[in-house]
Amino acid sequence: MTSDNPIVFVVDDDYRVREALSSLIASVGLHVTAYGSAAEFLAAEKPDAPACLVLDLQLPGASGLDLQRELANGSGPPIIFITGHGDIPSSVRAMKAGAIEFLPKPFGDEDLLKAIDAAIALDRTARQERAELAELRRHYALLTPREREVLPFVVAGLANKQTAGELGTSEITIGVHRGQIMRKMGAGSLAELVRMADRLRIAPAK
Repeated sequence: MTSDNPIVFVVDDDYRVREALSSLIASVGLHVTAYGSAAEFLAAEKPDAPACLVLDLQLPGASGLDLQRELANGSGPPIIFITGHGDIPSSVRAMKAGAIEFLPKPFGDEDLLKAIDAAIALDRTARQERAELAELRRHYALLTPREREVLPFVVAGLANKQTAGELGTSEITIGVHRGQIMRKMGAGSLAELVRMADRLRIAPAK
């Protein structure tokens, strides 16, 4: 079930740390779920909601960096690394792989809460962009093969007569295809259709 109520996941093998972090995060009104290992986190069912992951670098079994790599293959939440064993190479690897913060223990409560707010805002934006792209793809799937063939010529700004010459058909037929493309894609203008094609990585015809 999709929800707009954000959730913070905490993964740390130290029970006391999990309890302390869960209490802190809950104190500002956020929902929080804690896990003792990467495997436990991966196995758990998670709500479809804006989220972030507060992740310990050193974990039994798969490390925090291992979990980060695992989540990079999908649409995992933004990661805030925490560690009592941090070193510069580890933090560099974490940040290069997309972590938004790396906090050495002990860290200030406000530093963590500020990072969590930023991470959740980032995830909201990413989720919105994914939803918009999925909707665009749904519209694109409505196009016939011929309409998909015509689309790159339309977004390139070619006139119907030019497109007809390139595709070996009539100007009237291209006009019909163009109208169908605009309707099915839900584009109110050529400029909007161009933006849609760009997001779908459809290159204009040359």
